[in-house]
Amino acid sequence: MSQVTGTVKWFNESKGFGFIAQENGQPDVFVHYRAIQSDGFRSLTEGQKVNFTVTQGAKGPQAENVTVA
Repeated sequence: MSQVTGTVKWFNESKGFGFIAQENGQPDVFVHYRAIQSDGFRSLTEGQKVNFTVTQGAKGPQAENVTVA
């Protein structure tokens, strides 16, 4: 799978998920806190640039292996 770059549209820390807008114009992707590659507390901020791979989840495209760009 190839790496994709995107921008965090929103992320709800209490629920542990959000959405990322892809720079390549493809549909927004769901992101769960478990997909964030980070030590300690896993969270994202609105407007943050991230790199990730897109996989097909049960409810549509989702981000995996998310790292801060």
